[in-house]
Amino acid sequence: MRYAIISDTHANIDAFQAVLKVIDEMEVDQIVHLGDVIGYNANPNECCEIIRSRNIPTILGNHDAVACHLEEPWGFNPVALEAALWTREHTDEDHLEWLRTLPDALNFGSFVAVHGAPKNHNTYLFSWEDVLPHMYYLEEQNCDLCLVGHTHSPAIFSEDGVYTVDDDNRFELGEKKGFFINPGAVGQPRDGNPHAAFGVFDSEARVFQQFRVPYPVERAAERVLEAGLPPFLAERLGLGR
Repeated sequence: MRYAIISDTHANIDAFQAVLKVIDEMEVDQIVHLGDVIGYNANPNECCEIIRSRNIPTILGNHDAVACHLEEPWGFNPVALEAALWTREHTDEDHLEWLRTLPDALNFGSFVAVHGAPKNHNTYLFSWEDVLPHMYYLEEQNCDLCLVGHTHSPAIFSEDGVYTVDDDNRFELGEKKGFFINPGAVGQPRDGNPHAAFGVFDSEARVFQQFRVPYPVERAAERVLEAGLPPFLAERLGLGR
């Protein structure tokens, strides 16, 4: 099967629609969302509605959990805190109820999907040293690939080091080795590239492909400002930071 892996949409409807247009043209078998449907940007209801109407399997992200009152935003920086409280007030209760039903992990057989670290969606996996203590999770889940989000930066980690995609944006996983792969963020990339990021995993060929999609960043930034959200959230969209 071919899975489109998306993460960290963060209420950015312009980026989300651009990514879905590309994915639909690919005719993949399944879309999987690794969490943080909402937060930061200005269109939480529209993003929730799209995912729910399309029955896209979705993981609970840390911003989702705060928005629907499952958690409080302890540790959020001032900008993230302001955005989280705005999101709580501007997301329809029906969508908040749906967010409360989302799982912390989903196992698809050939891979397991989580938001942050396994068993803790608030933990960031930025480096190989961050990932290594969680390798046990693959054996626990009886698979050799864990797909994660949360950092907003594409990355490929294995038990023996850090990998990059080839020139054609393909990465062959091979056999007998465990991997943690982050497809990057749809709604707020932080790797210096403002284009929306997602990945496609072919479970039969055991190939992961990274994709970047341009979208109307200026319009997304305007929506942030029009909503009264912190201006920094608009500025960072154009910087990819």
